[in-house]
Amino acid sequence: MTELGPVAWPSAPIRTERLVLREPEARDRAAFIELLASPEVHTYLGGPRPRDELERETPEVPEQWPGSFVVDLDGAMIGQILLRRTPEHSRPAAAGKVDLGYLFLPRVWGFGYAAEACAAALDWFDGVLPGESAVLATQTANIGSMRLAAKLGFTEVERFHAWDAEQWLGMRSPVAMPSD
Repeated sequence: MTELGPVAWPSAPIRTERLVLREPEARDRAAFIELLASPEVHTYLGGPRPRDELERETPEVPEQWPGSFVVDLDGAMIGQILLRRTPEHSRPAAAGKVDLGYLFLPRVWGFGYAAEACAAALDWFDGVLPGESAVLATQTANIGSMRLAAKLGFTEVERFHAWDAEQWLGMRSPVAMPSD
């Protein structure tokens, strides 16, 4: 994983109708641990990490790097959006592209927060890195994630087998910037 590129960070908070996307803060540590230890969240991600391990290893301010947004609802972290460039991606179609990832606490599933937050993060991405494609990978068994990918404009590039399951790789074409 490398930097996104010529991106000013931390980003100013991004506000949507219901959410704020902002940089991680010390007050988010417990929510990060909950997110990473959740069996529900990690059903399609290889399983959760042990809580005691996370308590020992998670820094006071977790995930402070360009492209890591906390999704905040009414002053509390409910999820995370990740935009990261992976030059050595296992799939050639994704190598060097920015990968969109997201994790949300199970108690907020089904309210459209992931779609709202991901759309806002992708709008930010389009503004700071115009003309770049984004990729998204998920297990085909993760129906919710497959629906979200389609809603966000990702189209299938390929399916492949990894981690004992069928995976889906989608790409979102660059948004054309209006000419002056």
